[in-house]
Amino acid sequence: MKSSRRSFLIAGAGLASSVALAGRVLAEPAKVEESDPVAIGLGYKHDAALIDKAAQPKYVPGEHCGNCQLFQGKAGDQWAPCAIFAGKLVAGAGWCSAYSKKA
Repeated sequence: MKSSRRSFLIAGAGLASSVALAGRVLAEPAKVEESDPVAIGLGYKHDAALIDKAAQPKYVPGEHCGNCQLFQGKAGDQWAPCAIFAGKLVAGAGWCSAYSKKA
């Protein structure tokens, strides 16, 4: 009986740890905050319509993360990873000074 109980406890512990690990793996990455130091340095905004054109003279209306080469999502994605902000999501409607038009 002891080996059966021991096997059950070991299997239960393994199951519990795999469920906890799966939760971490399946968790969505964090969204970039406009207050993030890298975001501040690049003038990132979640909404390109709010870009201060005096502070960001490189900005051209119509540019947004969704049509940037660095945006790693599909067309129309509201949030997706960006090559600049490793491990974080940017808004498809956003913009930063690293913008590079998608070919």
